[in-house]
Amino acid sequence: MKLIPTREAVGHVLCHDMTQIIKGSYKDARFRKGHVVTEEDIPVLLSMGKENLYVWEMVPGMVHENDAAERLRAICQGDHMTPSAVKEGKIELKADCDGLFLVDVERLDRINLLDDIMIATRNSGTAVQAGDKLCGTRVIPLVIEEEKLLAAEQIAGDRPLLQVLPYRLKTAGIITTGSEVFKGLIQDTFTPVIVEKLQTYGITMTEHLTVDDGMDHVMEAIAEMRQKKVDLILCTGGMSVDPDDNTPVAIKGSGARIVTYGAPVLPGAMFLLGYYDDGTPVMGLPGCVMYAGATVFDLVLPRVAAGVPVSKAEIARMGNGGLCLGCPSCHYPLCSFGK
Repeated sequence: MKLIPTREAVGHVLCHDMTQIIKGSYKDARFRKGHVVTEEDIPVLLSMGKENLYVWEMVPGMVHENDAAERLRAICQGDHMTPSAVKEGKIELKADCDGLFLVDVERLDRINLLDDIMIATRNSGTAVQAGDKLCGTRVIPLVIEEEKLLAAEQIAGDRPLLQVLPYRLKTAGIITTGSEVFKGLIQDTFTPVIVEKLQTYGITMTEHLTVDDGMDHVMEAIAEMRQKKVDLILCTGGMSVDPDDNTPVAIKGSGARIVTYGAPVLPGAMFLLGYYDDGTPVMGLPGCVMYAGATVFDLVLPRVAAGVPVSKAEIARMGNGGLCLGCPSCHYPLCSFGK
């Protein structure tokens, strides 16, 4: 650092916090370490008794933390995101809309392995709402070698590290299976739960059928739903290994390509996911979705709602974090489930 007259400090970077005291009303750091002095700052600094300042002696090849944070922001930001103003060397990104948040974790990890650079994000694959914080970017020192930023930019390439994908699916058809509901022996308490969860992602139930047990009944209902051109087909009930539970076989018999029947998630082990040739997703939902606060359905639905195909490998990876702890009061998604 070097000592210079305050009147000559425009454009220079302060080396330490500078406190301003106004008797009876104010005592705080008026200028923070790292602040770049502007023309408007000079009278304020002089009024604080600062005739001289210690400033960083910038040399070629070094970048100030504010400019570095902006360069890291640029490699992160995708569509549907808004950056904050730089503050104390940090920039945050927030979502502009509801959607699915995705992170290229492999590239993010490589960048965070570089010395003096950090990008912190929320978990990839999670649902976000407009205004939600997505990430924060900054460098560790006040100034950083430009070669480190260039290395980060080279790793990032020409694609943003982050994405917010707005939800695309709009309509759903729900098929309630089971003789006990079909014959009116019990009330259907499953469908209202599903309808409420769908609404979170902008999906409306436009079709609903209740059918008796039996593979043919379920297949006929699925065929009717496909003729209605709904964006998503959901079958509730009949997902266990009981003799009368034929929903998985019926979904496969309806022509769906089955991605998985079974998931390493509790609650939700008997979950089924498939797709038809036109891309329409179909799910078989186990009974736990009706009564548990969070299940495999909550982990998969955001991706499906955003139109992102879900693979067998992605379902397999849900095993890490796929155990719900069954808290007396459910706080999902503010918990470890699915993370």
